[in-house]
Amino acid sequence: MSDELVFMMGKFEARFPTDRQYAKNHCWATRSGNAYRFGFSAYAVRLLQDVYFLEWQVDEGATITEVQEIGFIESSKAESELYPPIPGVLARLNPELMSDPSRINVDMYGEGWLYEIEGSGEKLLDPHQYIEHLASVWEVTQRTIKGQLNE
Repeated sequence: MSDELVFMMGKFEARFPTDRQYAKNHCWATRSGNAYRFGFSAYAVRLLQDVYFLEWQVDEGATITEVQEIGFIESSKAESELYPPIPGVLARLNPELMSDPSRINVDMYGEGWLYEIEGSGEKLLDPHQYIEHLASVWEVTQRTIKGQLNE
């Protein structure tokens, strides 16, 4: 495995390979031909925990925007709509996840990838910028996890 950066989520380590970029919505990104391949970062997987259901609301070839809901995920800790980290054309969905979304838990930086988007990666963060982003949102995230957002 490549070099990694670590962000401490309380007593849990979230590891981030430095050979890829990251998005503020907690996805990693690597170039795959003329597209970016995306998957959930260790931070997202730790918050979700055991993913057991995934559904896409768009088809391959669709033009998508960052504010467009493209799918839905359920896990032992959360139910959440999915939004793309960049606008573009949804080039490919990972077909293996439809029959076994637990691949996200087991191999988030490999076989657990989500989709590929043809688009500009100009808004993506390098690993150090992503760690800085996590540090800036961690306090609010902890309160949200504990159900204390309004305190």
